[in-house]
Amino acid sequence: MKNLKKISFLLVLMTFVISCATMKKDNTVTGKVESIENGKDGYTAKINTDKNEVYFAVISIVNVGGPQNYKRFKEGDEVSLKGEIWKTDTEKHITVKEIVSVK
Repeated sequence: MKNLKKISFLLVLMTFVISCATMKKDNTVTGKVESIENGKDGYTAKINTDKNEVYFAVISIVNVGGPQNYKRFKEGDEVSLKGEIWKTDTEKHITVKEIVSVK
C-alpha cells in the first residue's frame, strides 16, 4: 500500500513538472511599425525592433480578448506587444495577445 501511494505521488509530480515545462511563455516585442497588411478579422503589422529584428505581428480582435482591447496601428507608431512568438524558415512572427503600449 505504501509503495502504491509513493508511485501515485511520483506520477502526479511528474505530470505537473512536464505540464509546466511545456507551457508556452508569452514574450514581448517592442519596435516601430513599418507597414500594415489588412486581414479578415484584424491585420498584420511589420515591426522593426531596436536590434533590427523584423517581426510580423498578427493582431486580431479575438486574440487580444475582444474589441475593448483591440487597437489599430499606423505606420511609424512605436509599439510594445506581448504574445506567442513562432518562426518560419525566414521570418519571425508574434501572435499578439496583449497590446502593452502604442506611441
